[in-house]
Amino acid sequence: MVAAMPAPTDAIPLYPAGSAIGQVHLVGAGPGDPDLLTMKAHRLIRQADQIVHDRLIAPEILALAGQNSELIEVGKQGFGSSWRQPDINALLIRLAHEGNTVVRLKSGDPTLFGRLDEETAALDAAGIAWSVVPGITAASAASAALGQSLTRRQRNSSIQFVTGHDMQGFAGHDWRSLAQPGNVFAVYMGIRAARFMQGHLLMQGAAANTPISIVEYASRPTQRIIAATLGTLVTDLHQHQVTGPAVLLYGLEPQRAQAVTLPHTQQFAL
Repeated sequence: MVAAMPAPTDAIPLYPAGSAIGQVHLVGAGPGDPDLLTMKAHRLIRQADQIVHDRLIAPEILALAGQNSELIEVGKQGFGSSWRQPDINALLIRLAHEGNTVVRLKSGDPTLFGRLDEETAALDAAGIAWSVVPGITAASAASAALGQSLTRRQRNSSIQFVTGHDMQGFAGHDWRSLAQPGNVFAVYMGIRAARFMQGHLLMQGAAANTPISIVEYASRPTQRIIAATLGTLVTDLHQHQVTGPAVLLYGLEPQRAQAVTLPHTQQFAL
């Protein structure tokens, strides 16, 4: 059952001692393919009384909810209308205090750009038990789609995960370090920040021909892989009309170095 979003509130509600208390599981939904859910995540989704989920959770994953589960979307959108984090915290606390088993379902892995610490801190303050169930992050699914490793000997011995924007707007980074030759990093929520990042990297000496793979809807049937470079990134995003959730893999190119559309079952001969 899909629930209407409750009205936001400015304060975390208080409950009398002895009121029923349930629990909250903060669960990673992975990149979108239901087959990539962990067995634990699958079980908790089926057993939950309420599933409080992100806007980008794949419909195929929400369809795994139990017949009596209540689905509550608490969507966030960069530079757009969003649920405020304090309101999400208050909702989780209210549902748990009603004695429910609640799944807070997050795209990818809840420990990466998922504001996990804020929710667990609020649950701790309210005396509510919680657990974290990791999921496959989008960068891992995207690199698998490319047929490339995120790290490789004599190329890069480390990998960074960066965000294109934060609560203040476009995110600031150590652009000089990121622009070093041979560097590889994954950019989450980077579509609208692409021109901003492109300019900063080029100003710090990054080569315009550095490969960047754009992976939209990683692991889903609608997955697209677009081979770009730092110099063509903004143009490629526009020409290919990339609007869905996408990861930018800086320094990596597909096994097939051209724009391609692949079904999620496509395999590369390595």
